[in-house]
Amino acid sequence: MAYQYKRESLSRDEVSRLEQACATAKERMLVWTLLDAGLRVSEFTSLSRDNIDWQGGKLIIFGKGGIYGSKTKRRIVPMSNRVRPILESFFAMHDNIGYTPRRAQQIVKAIANRAEISKPVSPHVLRHTYATTCVQKGISLATLMKLLGHDKLETTAIYQNMAAEDVVAEFNDKW
Repeated sequence: MAYQYKRESLSRDEVSRLEQACATAKERMLVWTLLDAGLRVSEFTSLSRDNIDWQGGKLIIFGKGGIYGSKTKRRIVPMSNRVRPILESFFAMHDNIGYTPRRAQQIVKAIANRAEISKPVSPHVLRHTYATTCVQKGISLATLMKLLGHDKLETTAIYQNMAAEDVVAEFNDKW
């Protein structure tokens, strides 16, 4: 039997502590956008006003891969109710995010340290947390595949491997 890699995501408590540890609006924008849109760090740092459909409430993401070279694969990601106003106020004053991927990683790590989260936290862990949350909320794997920009359902199916406490909680909730 092949070993299935289990993606490490944050617990609800860790997410709450991470959100509370944000010291500035820009830190909140970084953490909330990664948690609520599941973007790769490079996708977040390359966001600009031009990537946002304000009327439709959507982010237009040019992500990894694509038939015409890197960053040519386009996908649409809905903005959550808490991300939309923070992006609106940020992009009213700025044209782009203004972070390199490396800087965004350092900031997420610093926020996690302030939140006293013991396991490693990176933008990619927040992407995994988004995907796990989507599965827990009942979003189909086919929809999640599109939201994450995966080419293969097998890549997305990794997120079905729930932690034991999630299995017990879902059973208790639904039984």
